[in-house]
Amino acid sequence: MERHLREVDSEVAAIFDRELERQQQTLVLIPSENYASRAVLAATGSVMTNKYAEGYPHARYYHGCEFVDEVEELAIARAKTLFGAEHANVQPVAGTQANMAVYYALLEHGDTVMAMALDQGGHLTHGNRFNFSGRYYNFVSYGVDRESEVIDYDALEQQALAVRPKMIVAGASAYPRSLDFARFRAIADAVGAHLMVDMAHISGLVAAGVHDNPVPYADVVTSTTHKTLRGPRSAFILCRQELAKAIDKAVFPGVQAGPLMHVIAAKAVMFKEAMDPTFQEYGRKVIANAAVMANTLLARGIRLVSGGTDTHLMLADLRQLNLTGRAGADLLREADIVTNFNTIPYDTQPPTQGSGIRPGSPALTTRGMGEADMVTVANWMADILEHPDDAARIREIKEAVHALCARFPLYTNLQANAGCA
Repeated sequence: MERHLREVDSEVAAIFDRELERQQQTLVLIPSENYASRAVLAATGSVMTNKYAEGYPHARYYHGCEFVDEVEELAIARAKTLFGAEHANVQPVAGTQANMAVYYALLEHGDTVMAMALDQGGHLTHGNRFNFSGRYYNFVSYGVDRESEVIDYDALEQQALAVRPKMIVAGASAYPRSLDFARFRAIADAVGAHLMVDMAHISGLVAAGVHDNPVPYADVVTSTTHKTLRGPRSAFILCRQELAKAIDKAVFPGVQAGPLMHVIAAKAVMFKEAMDPTFQEYGRKVIANAAVMANTLLARGIRLVSGGTDTHLMLADLRQLNLTGRAGADLLREADIVTNFNTIPYDTQPPTQGSGIRPGSPALTTRGMGEADMVTVANWMADILEHPDDAARIREIKEAVHALCARFPLYTNLQANAGCA
């Protein structure tokens, strides 16, 4: 397939070469990025891309769907088994569309929803005023305690009793602590609200058994597939059986038309990989590596929001270093250490700058790196952030980064690394 691409379009092939080289030579600490296996890549680039399949298995609006029906049913069955769900919809093309479908299914225009604020760790689709969610629904935001920087469930319950939302959304994109789904369920029950969990960031940790599973507690669960799950860039929805019809109808024809069958095939592969015992080992290493990285940064005097992490990510506060998050991320990129800038709770910087960076361990763990490597990487980060004007030191660290990456090459030794398919 690669040979055909080079023959037809050498310009695109050359861009692919440069992107692979970039991935090979950089340390990716962005916690929402990972590396899909060769099998997932193969499925994503398969002949399934040729097939239109509006509708659901055995109820399509196109003929010739017998084999895409099989692969979608396989993905559904594996998702249900992996997470212990009563129903799964594997057609959402992205996390935003998955969340949109849930709102479309369970809410009316203007209904009140409680979710974590974007500047406290939430996601755009959790009610940001520039997003469809904030425009069409009445989102009331909750956040974290100013002192502890973790969710105060007592305060959240009092807020819910005052607001009486129709839905409560649990889940975040920049919250480094585990979530108490049982408490969320109790609060939702107290006010008669649906509980939706957006587990986009932690779904791989849930699948590996290193984070509590929200499925037994939530009415509906959404997730992306490309973060800790290491699948294609897509999403899925899990729900209770009594909501299945509403959810399916909301996905199609509610917010989507023809599903991407090649990506659904890749999801089926991804779910199978996540069932392998090596994936559990990968999940354990993600958590262990993140903890070591966090502890090393703390030892170097870099403050972490909430004092550490329970998951795959952490938020580093750069204010004491007189750096914005953007400036810190730019400095690290000079040494080919790739992370993203982020706001921190009660930030005074605008979202375009932020006061923090959000490093995580999934991608480095997939490459096969261990705890000793996390110590090394965290110390490099601290050296750069503490001495932003030392260009010679940054060049020296960049060379060391390339040497470390060479020890853990992509798409050559992935089969040998724990948890990589």
